[in-house]
Amino acid sequence: MSDQTAPSRTAAWWSESKSRSQATAAAAIVLTAVLVGISAYVWVSPTGAPLRKAVDQAAEVVTPYAAQNAELKRNLDRATDTIASQKGKLTALQKASLAAQAAAAKQLATAQQKVAAAEGKLSSVQAQLSAAQAKSGSGSATAAGTGTKGGSGSGSGGSPSAPITAPSRAEVVNPANRYYGMYTEQAPFNWATFDATSAKVGVSPNMVGYFSGWDETFRANAVTRSWQQGRLPLMTWESRPIDAGNDAINAPAYSLPNIIRGDFDAYLHQYAKDIVATGLPLGIRLDHEMNGIWYPWAETDGQGKSINGNSAGDYVKMWRHVHDIFQQEGANSLVVWVWAPNIVNNLPASHRAPGYLESLYPGDGYVDWVGLSGYLRPPYKADNDFSFDYTFKASLDELRSITKKPIVLAEVGASETDGHKPAWITSFFQALAKPENDDIIGFSWFNLAVTSYVEGVRATNDWRIDSRADSLSAFITGLTRPEDDFALTPAP
Repeated sequence: MSDQTAPSRTAAWWSESKSRSQATAAAAIVLTAVLVGISAYVWVSPTGAPLRKAVDQAAEVVTPYAAQNAELKRNLDRATDTIASQKGKLTALQKASLAAQAAAAKQLATAQQKVAAAEGKLSSVQAQLSAAQAKSGSGSATAAGTGTKGGSGSGSGGSPSAPITAPSRAEVVNPANRYYGMYTEQAPFNWATFDATSAKVGVSPNMVGYFSGWDETFRANAVTRSWQQGRLPLMTWESRPIDAGNDAINAPAYSLPNIIRGDFDAYLHQYAKDIVATGLPLGIRLDHEMNGIWYPWAETDGQGKSINGNSAGDYVKMWRHVHDIFQQEGANSLVVWVWAPNIVNNLPASHRAPGYLESLYPGDGYVDWVGLSGYLRPPYKADNDFSFDYTFKASLDELRSITKKPIVLAEVGASETDGHKPAWITSFFQALAKPENDDIIGFSWFNLAVTSYVEGVRATNDWRIDSRADSLSAFITGLTRPEDDFALTPAP
């Protein structure tokens, strides 16, 4: 059989003719349209929700990361909230920690004050015990010239069990020889610098100066340690906190009217009682340099304006008020009251005027010694001849016109600036030998180097005795002159 006569193998079994093929195609089209219509109806109709849900679920299966991203976002939101919450807690904890630190610091300061008070009371008890032992052993305290040593003279302050001896108050006020005193950073609580300078001079001072504020209780150990070394304690007692800066002239709580009104009476009564309990004499330089304009107990600023709420006449009232309280407690049998203004050279014109210094004097019944603070201090004026008289004479003349009380140069020093110190020291000691200065019973040297402002100029002045070899040599030569009549005790 040839290929041309054989039936075709490519035609579908159901479309063996042309007419059947056309009918079949039309039927397929109709069937497809019906199925599309049914699907559209089911999808948009309310009854098609399950189908749509099924499709969505299928989509989630197809795109699994969409669900994971949503969960991650929820976790991120929760973490952000947690971090914000923890930050708030941390801030609260930090504030609580700072508050706790402040409370701890306050407790520490209180504890330190209590320790200082306890030390003072302990020293008082030791002093009373030593005095009792001395009386039982010898019947009276030894007194010669300006005092007899009860200690070893070492930096340690001597044996604490040794009796503490001292001259009577009357012998202190009118000494047989002149006082040579010195201020250092820590004496009489530590003698290291004091003794080191004394060793260079070769002479041991018989007076020691130190400072105390009205926020401190009476430090009996300052007095006992001084007399253990045979030295008169000269306390500069400032009616302000001890750590107040010298450039601060306002201390409202410590104004003179407040003191006069009685705000500090309880403090003053206890202070006087503690002095009596110690049983040893001391000098008190109360609110020194009152004729200046740089301390809160000054009355006016040189232009008639009040300083620290004070008024004219308040200084004398304050002094007498404090003195009277000490008198009530019996402390004036031990205290040598030292009224010590500043030299008048560089004060405002109103404070150099006749009568001004006298207006600040409490009266002879309230003062035992009068004193001066005086320095060779730059900037130097053109007429300065770097002598004792240039520095002190005008002020000494005023003091002597006010009273005949003994004079102590309670705070003196000389700067190394421009090299005038040796000549000034030589003049200082030569002047003390002159008859007109016989009423000067001693001096206390400010043995420190200090940076301060003077007349608007900032400068560091080296006041120390041993600041330079030539200054030290001039000091030794002057101090050991027989005609100057100092009580000379060889340094240990």
